[in-house]
Formats: sequence, C-alpha cells, structure tokens
Amino acid sequence: MDEAGPIEKPEAISNEALIDDLVRRAQAGEADAFGQILAHHYDQIYRTAYKWCGDKADAEDVTQDVCVKLGSAIGSFDGRARFSSWLYRVVLNSVRDLQRARARRVRHVDALAQVSAHQTPPDQEASATASQLWKAVRTLPENQRDAVLLVYAEELSHAAAARIMACREATVSWYVHEARKTLKGLL
Repeated sequence: MDEAGPIEKPEAISNEALIDDLVRRAQAGEADAFGQILAHHYDQIYRTAYKWCGDKADAEDVTQDVCVKLGSAIGSFDGRARFSSWLYRVVLNSVRDLQRARARRVRHVDALAQVSAHQTPPDQEASATASQLWKAVRTLPENQRDAVLLVYAEELSHAAAARIMACREATVSWYVHEARKTLKGLL
C-alpha cells in the first residue's frame, strides 16, 4: 500500500477547472480546446435558447449564431464570472438580437407567439398548460422574462440569476415577484 496518499486521477479535476483550462487554451487560439468547449456546452446553449425562444427552429438559429460568435467573443471572457454564467449572457444577447431582427422584419404577427399543434403533444393537458405558461412568460417585459426563465426554467438561484443579469439579487426577486403578478392576470 502506498503511504504517500491517494493518486489524483484525471477525473478528479473539477469540471470548472477543466473548462477554465479549455477557455485559456481556446483564447490562445487552440482549435481543439474551442471544439471541446462547444461540445461540452452545445446542449446547454440549445436548451437555453429554446426556453427563451419557445421555437425549435429559432433555438437552432440562436445556437448556431452563438457557436459562430463564440469564436471571436471568447477572447473577451475575462474570468471574473464563471464561464457558464458568461455563456448564458452570450445566449441571451443572441436571442435578443434574433427578436429585434424579427421585429424589424415582421410587425404585429401574432402567429409567431402561438403554440402550434406539432409542438404540443396531443392529449397531454400538462404539456399544453406548460406551453401556455411559457408562451405567457415570453410576453413579459424583458427583465421579468429573463428572471423567470433563469430561476424557473434554468433552475438557478436568485444570486446566480443576478450575476447573469448583472444586477442585485433583490432586483431579481422583485422581477420574479412582478412577473408572478402579471402572469396571474394573464392565465
């Protein structure tokens, strides 16, 4: 038996430390590290985009846009926040860019906000109710919508949501409170 203590295995390195190392290497121009970052975070990017957009095609567009933008944006990551928090912000900005572009192209189109039959599984009332709820959430003012989606859809704490939204934790709590009041009136 070895008296020197347990040998640290590669899998014992924390996921966060691994991501930090990959980010540093990607910032230095290492394509393989950048590819590993994309592979590790692709599903998170897509899920986040889908929750904000509510549409599979839009979520795919946002995900592709984020992956492309990440190539140049990763250089601006300064490490003051966790990479995943910074990445949430990149995804949110891309979602907003898509929404602004759509608003410029298409004014007053109600069909974009409606849930189509192929998105809601038939005979599943819970899925329909959840779709209606998220549809209503997407109509909230921007800060309220972001707070609700981060806290409830992403299951982040108010503190983590505050870091992503670049505001105080109490402000996130207020946004969630106001969103609940508004949603009660809508549903």
